[in-house]
Amino acid sequence: MKKIWWKVLCIVLLLYVAIMGFMGPVPHLPILNESIRNTYFHVALWLAMTTLLFSSMVYSLMYLRSGKLQHDDIASELAKAGLFYGILGCLTGSVWANFTWGDPWPNDPKLNGAAVGILIYLAYMLLRSSFEDEQRRARIASVYNVFAFAVFVPLIYILPRLTDSLHPGSGGNSTFGSYDMNNDLRKVFYPAIIGWILLGLWTAELRVRIKRINRFREEELAGDRKTL
Repeated sequence: MKKIWWKVLCIVLLLYVAIMGFMGPVPHLPILNESIRNTYFHVALWLAMTTLLFSSMVYSLMYLRSGKLQHDDIASELAKAGLFYGILGCLTGSVWANFTWGDPWPNDPKLNGAAVGILIYLAYMLLRSSFEDEQRRARIASVYNVFAFAVFVPLIYILPRLTDSLHPGSGGNSTFGSYDMNNDLRKVFYPAIIGWILLGLWTAELRVRIKRINRFREEELAGDRKTL
């Protein structure tokens, strides 16, 4: 039970978010109206994505220090989970933008920065597939991952605040929390962030286990060939 409590918590939280996200009370604000429910998905997914990508960078640093492939395995799968959340965040954001701004992809610095950030991490995945030697792949990919996160954060959270942007907290707009966050939203929003993070960790853990099983099988096959 010690190993699965957080998985049970993940399921409970996301069930709660799904139910309250569509049926719970929300503030009725001009323009946003019922679309504010997307806060539990679009905004929470992006915050969860940032957490996963930060964790991926930490494990890349751990690999560069230790040289253990286990750390690189975790880093790569956390990055994949974060990238998947980023794509979902763009899709949910496009739906929201279409309802509130009348355009699924307006010329907005934060949206454009998000697209560039996703391309950076897609390049990370492509880089990993370019090397057959595991240690060389892990070493180069880890260095790239550290710099990728260092570039990603300014693209998403810093540069949009320095220019005109439709997003809250940017270009002189009031921040998200000060404008449309209330206690009804917070009761679902914070559990949503935790639930999405736990789901991303769960997905990464399963993929790491599969990767280690496949590596073990390959090593066994290589050993069998040597004995023949």
